[in-house]
Amino acid sequence: MSLGKILEESTRTAVGIQAASYALACVGLNVQFGFTGLVNLGHVASLLMGAYGTAIVVDKGGPLWLGVVVGLLASVVLALVMGLPTLRLRADYLAIVTLSVAEILRIMVGTRSFRGLTNGQQGIQGFADGFFELNPIPRGRYGPPLDGLKFDERQLWLLLVCWSLVALTSLLVFAAMRSPWGRVLRAVREDEDAAKSLGKNVFAYKLQALVLGSVIGALAGVMLAFDRSFVEPKGFESAVTFIFLVIVILGGAGTVKGPWVGAMVYWFVFQFTDSFLRDVGWVDADVAAIRRLLAGVMLASLVIFRPQGLFGDRKESLIGER
Repeated sequence: MSLGKILEESTRTAVGIQAASYALACVGLNVQFGFTGLVNLGHVASLLMGAYGTAIVVDKGGPLWLGVVVGLLASVVLALVMGLPTLRLRADYLAIVTLSVAEILRIMVGTRSFRGLTNGQQGIQGFADGFFELNPIPRGRYGPPLDGLKFDERQLWLLLVCWSLVALTSLLVFAAMRSPWGRVLRAVREDEDAAKSLGKNVFAYKLQALVLGSVIGALAGVMLAFDRSFVEPKGFESAVTFIFLVIVILGGAGTVKGPWVGAMVYWFVFQFTDSFLRDVGWVDADVAAIRRLLAGVMLASLVIFRPQGLFGDRKESLIGER
């Protein structure tokens, strides 16, 4: 494979549905982590709730819109379950609880006890037809003259919807963080005790940020489910949350553009590495291991050498540091 083809594949991946859905998920995580200072290590659970909520309702004969609503409401319940008992405590309790809850949920949806709802390890498929029936784009392939950068009508429809959601949620976050509500969140991140001394209900603000981030994450889960037309427990491993953290920190925690810039850069590097290693003859098992290693190295390097990310302000990365 030529270098040109590798670059084409990498660019396609950087603007593809995987990057778009991860950018959407990271907009939610950025509300929690970047703007409020909440260390949520189980953000992938929000995606699971959105994806499975939608898939289960449609699989049982319900309308698509109801499935999406159920998925979003399930993410709200999840955030409340995780936040109510922990947000009054130290930050590390939230990290432990969210990581544990995400893994518990992933295991639960794959067990025999829930097979009637989730179909166990086999997962649920064939529920995305209603979404693609709404597609107004005529059949064909669209994009630049290069074949490697073209998308068919189904892929383009999903991309337009997902990147539109990224734009809309980013605008929502932009407006929210410049409102009095957003300024309180930043105050909580910088100095929780100072915010309390000003009479702010810090617990309530933290819980609101956790819920908002969870709902945005659930939307990302719905988009991923539509892309694959399939959900299974394996797709929601806890390691996915650490990729989200890499993306948020890479783009710049506490910045509006950080999640989508970080997602595009991450997936470009990820796909470039994948294609290059396969081109030189590495086997699939080795490539998978190196990709995981790459994510860890990127996270460690960012924390050490550029904690503010590509576009962040270094002050935004010093959460609670004085």
